Amino acid sequence: MRRLKKIGIVLVILYVLLLGFTYIFQEKLIFIPSKMPANHVYDFCQPYEEFWLTAKDGAKLNAVHIQNNSQKGVVLYFHGNSGNISHLIHVANLVTRYDYDAIFVDYRTYGKSTGEMSEAAIKSDAQLFYDYTKQRYDESKIVVYGRSFGTGVASGLAAANSPCKLILESPFYSAVALGKHRFPIFPIDLLANYRFPSNAYVQQVKCPVSIIHGTADRIIPFEQAQDLFTQVPEGQGTFYTIEGGKHNYLQDFEVFKNAMDAALQ
Repeated sequence: MRRLKKIGIVLVILYVLLLGFTYIFQEKLIFIPSKMPANHVYDFCQPYEEFWLTAKDGAKLNAVHIQNNSQKGVVLYFHGNSGNISHLIHVANLVTRYDYDAIFVDYRTYGKSTGEMSEAAIKSDAQLFYDYTKQRYDESKIVVYGRSFGTGVASGLAAANSPCKLILESPFYSAVALGKHRFPIFPIDLLANYRFPSNAYVQQVKCPVSIIHGTADRIIPFEQAQDLFTQVPEGQGTFYTIEGGKHNYLQDFEVFKNAMDAALQ
């Protein structure tokens, strides 16, 4: 009996330690930024302007504006939780193939951007970039596009504004729901500093919503996208299932191309 009690005490201590580790280091578990030197020159194979915006707290936010003088509009793009703008050349080629301009944003600590992370700061920064975009394009020509982590940013931004379309590639239901999936033994509801309730956001979106997800995604389960789709107002959403698609390289599938044809033609 004493031995079992000791084992139980050890397990409780280990659980508490893991709980504390998860809470303290949750930002490092979520964000995997890739930094770039300030003097790096982007090699997009088309006309672009690199620009900076300054957040209220003084953070310097870096972005790239692909400019082809499009009459169709612009895609404001939010990438996933890893990489940076320099990894988005294939997205730039995709967007401009449909005759749209594009704006690619690096979050705080990503690429050349600076500042301290928080959910409130990320949301505020996204709105700053949306306002920048709206100064240059009619809002009826702004497409908001998010991928992976960026879907939480994009859906919140679309809910707070009136873009013409919202595209969500490999989205989660909410950051809390994804955390529960990854760490089922922890009380994520109590621990999470980053919540991004996409499920609540999409209910408020007023434009058409396209959701694209692969059935073999091991990073964000396919079921999370299915559940998210149920929260889109009736008649506003289209769901694209990519059979066998994983978290990356969905652009190689015909269904993805069909989704882009429908959203960006």
